Amino acid sequence: MGCFDCFDRGSKREQRREEERLASEEARARAAEAAQKRQEEYEKSAAGRAARAQMAAAAKQATNTNQGEPVLKWQMG
Repeated sequence: MGCFDCFDRGSKREQRREEERLASEEARARAAEAAQKRQEEYEKSAAGRAARAQMAAAAKQATNTNQGEPVLKWQMG
């Protein structure tokens, strides 16, 4: 059956590719889950709370600045 060996290798190659694809998909899912867990832990930490407060303060300041005044003020003379 040396003639049909190439067909068998092709199916084994496809099976190996499918197994690699599934393993890769599982690894990506685990990595995403771990990243989500790290993000949640960071948000709960003091550094995460401070960063969130700093971003909120910066956003609030950005909305309150320049209330109707021109950005550039020209002076004549």
